[in-house]
Amino acid sequence: MTDIREDDLAAQRALLFSEGVRESQEMQTAVLVYEVPIRLWHWMNFFAILALFVTGYLIAFPTPSLGGEASAHFLFGNIRLIHFSAGQVFAWGFLARAIFAFIGNHTSREIYYVPFWRAEWRKGFIAMLRWYCFMEKRAPRFIGHNPIAQMMMFGAFVLPSLVVISTGVALYVEALGQDHALRVITDSVFRITGGSLQTHVWHHLAMWIMVVFAILHIYAAVREEIMSRQSMISTMISGWRMFKD
Repeated sequence: MTDIREDDLAAQRALLFSEGVRESQEMQTAVLVYEVPIRLWHWMNFFAILALFVTGYLIAFPTPSLGGEASAHFLFGNIRLIHFSAGQVFAWGFLARAIFAFIGNHTSREIYYVPFWRAEWRKGFIAMLRWYCFMEKRAPRFIGHNPIAQMMMFGAFVLPSLVVISTGVALYVEALGQDHALRVITDSVFRITGGSLQTHVWHHLAMWIMVVFAILHIYAAVREEIMSRQSMISTMISGWRMFKD
């Protein structure tokens, strides 16, 4: 196994596509892709989004009334507490992730833009599309996010996250009263969306986009781990991507 750092791309490509290795001999090349802060954010984000979705669904569609005295229960209050707490973890984590993009390696910045103007990116997009459609026998290899994953992360995660956070903060502050210091956020968001009810709709719509993205994200990661010759799920645990052959 050969370890290659990001600053040695030439040697990396030479090892990945070496023709001197016999078919019977398996060579593994390890490339450091995701740094520790990225991995911690990813799994923290996973649990925060899971909590937000479950509690958000229960807030939108409350459970039937419980038996006994109302004073003996605080179920809905606990659901809201978990939702608001997970929302703060998600929002502050999103901000920290954006800041780290300026100081992390090149893969930490990939989810914030889609370089469709680059011929190499478009070529990789078509190659990955053919792979996902079962039109290719071997998966294209990418050190960080492949072009389709990069596009999905930006369009179905980053942008909806901005909508979820802004509308969530606006709805939270709305319940704090007209004289609250952060009321300006609520008023600004309401002017854009058209009011409180429409803000709820945008909040729910962005949430469902992220839920669909999460399902596709898990499917693609498991599929790559099984069918391709490169690691995927284990990479987000160890940080190293393994390229076989």
